Amino acid sequence: MRNKAVRITAAVLVLLSFGLFGISANMSGLEIMEQVYNRPSGDDMTATLNMTLTNSRGSTRDRSIAQYRSDEEDMEKKLMFFTAPADVRDTSFMSWSYADGRDDDQWIYLPALRRVKRISSGNQNDSFMGSDFTYDDLGERHPSEDTHTLLREEELMGKTCYVVESIPRTGGEEISRTLNWVVKDEWIGLKKKFYDDDGELYKELSIEAFEKISGFWLITDMTMRSVQDGTSTRISMEDVSFNDNLSSSLFTERRMKMGPPR
Repeated sequence: MRNKAVRITAAVLVLLSFGLFGISANMSGLEIMEQVYNRPSGDDMTATLNMTLTNSRGSTRDRSIAQYRSDEEDMEKKLMFFTAPADVRDTSFMSWSYADGRDDDQWIYLPALRRVKRISSGNQNDSFMGSDFTYDDLGERHPSEDTHTLLREEELMGKTCYVVESIPRTGGEEISRTLNWVVKDEWIGLKKKFYDDDGELYKELSIEAFEKISGFWLITDMTMRSVQDGTSTRISMEDVSFNDNLSSSLFTERRMKMGPPR
């Protein structure tokens, strides 16, 4: 499909009102987000994810996930298997994201029902497995779906970042706009704020850690916080491996029912 590791971007322009210099006038907000979208990420990747859900009272629940991703010429395929605890074990989720900007195709396998359910476009803003991430968050939003504007330059986690505002081109979406903090020249996002259809801050994604593994930049620790609900979901990544020649037969409804490869 393309090569990208984790998405969020960069750009350049002089903003005298902020007293900032060194932003290139030759890059638009769209070009910045395209750099993020196209960031090199290898042909495929496997990893173990640790998910911690925290409710508004501070109680936590932990989950373990085996994740597989494959970048093909015209799409990215992602498959996730919940391996623990018992109440979610054997649940699986698959997402296909297309390079031409079509809506993602997504499916979830619910072992209690013994069937694979397709996620409709109307449900992509629903919570994913009770977390603060939605189905839409787990896919790949194509840059052409939004209008992007470079706002300013800021320091975050010791890195110079570009702040890009993205507004959906189509109306009626639950998220009216996002703000993205993108590391200059590394094209990796360190923070993302989501605003609801009333213009209020809805949730915020913060990157706790990222590193270069096998030559590819990768976010290894992130937290999505629901500002309005007072909940959060943290996902950390370990046992990462790139370019393992994953078979296309892995990313099927049949495999979703079978569980991860042994």
